[in-house]
Amino acid sequence: MNVPDAKPVEKRVRARELFAPGSKALGRFSPGQWNAITDVAGVQVGHSTIIRGKGPLKRGKGPVRTGVTAILCNEKNIFEQRIVGGGFVLNGAGEVSGLTQMMEWGLIETPIFLTNTMSVGQVSDAAVQWMIERFPGIGGEHDVLIPLVGECDDSWLNDSAGRHVKAENVFEALRTAASGPVAEGSVGGGTGMICCDFKSGIGTSSRVLPVEMGGFTIGVLVMNNFGHMRDLRIAGFPVGKVLEERYRNLPRRVANYGSIIAVVATDAPLSTHQLGRISKRVALGIGRAGSIAAHGSGEIILAFSTANTVPRVTDKMIYRMKMLLDQRLDPLYEASIEATEEAILNSLTMARDLDGPNGNSPGLPLAEVKELLSRWEAQTLASSPAAK
Repeated sequence: MNVPDAKPVEKRVRARELFAPGSKALGRFSPGQWNAITDVAGVQVGHSTIIRGKGPLKRGKGPVRTGVTAILCNEKNIFEQRIVGGGFVLNGAGEVSGLTQMMEWGLIETPIFLTNTMSVGQVSDAAVQWMIERFPGIGGEHDVLIPLVGECDDSWLNDSAGRHVKAENVFEALRTAASGPVAEGSVGGGTGMICCDFKSGIGTSSRVLPVEMGGFTIGVLVMNNFGHMRDLRIAGFPVGKVLEERYRNLPRRVANYGSIIAVVATDAPLSTHQLGRISKRVALGIGRAGSIAAHGSGEIILAFSTANTVPRVTDKMIYRMKMLLDQRLDPLYEASIEATEEAILNSLTMARDLDGPNGNSPGLPLAEVKELLSRWEAQTLASSPAAK
């Protein structure tokens, strides 16, 4: 008996591969070696992914489509050698625990974690346990701490009320954190996330400034869960509007608009105020990809610089740090917007179809999108003044 071949699984590629070599559609600055947040020296990323079960929702049992992502900002010692941090809340229908203290002090002293909304408590508790085991003076010799834990709602694909993220998942994400390439799509905290009605998740990208602009590196990592299909744009092209008719019968979330958490790293010596200004430009990159920061959506950005470390204990009364002049910030603003847009797109292009209790969440149809973008870019170039 002849068995028909199974439908081939479309290869997933990063967003840059949807364009012709040398294309500037995703910006004028070049990415780093890995085109990831880990291009900033000392930054490491690890994931723990939980996928099990299928069929209708059974609270407490599944299906489970979730996880946790850990970002180690300073591989040397984030607790004893703190780094400068900042942030910006574009729309606050979301949460990053520990954000209030970080914004007040302008310092980061724990890893940054990303997970689903209902698991913030478990992740924070496990993070405290992990930190106390390494620094037993916490809560006695030293201050108590509040881990930075960002969340998005993955309840469309995940039994979120079952709270399936456990301490061992947090420890796995920390244990596997490494420099180099970063897994993207349906991994870690991004496992159950959706963007503009397509499967998404974790995405990352980086930019390296030319030497004459300082040679600094900036990297962005997102946990991406925002928007409606009609709003999705890639390099300015309204991909979502073109594809929407094809997916008109797709079951999709209505009330929970999603959210996005973006984490920015740079080796440029920036103050907490300057990092806040960078974070606002990251919000522009989020809008460039199609977010309108809807009423029920949370768009929260964290940023940090590895250029200066602030010791927890020192005999000095004055501690000197380097700081980039404000007049030199514009290239970093531009690079942060570019890297944010590409990180969002990578979260989409690297994510495969994934089913959940509310049906299947399709991956972005890359072959079709690549053809659309190719025709659009050719038409754009043909109509430009340089081509005439």
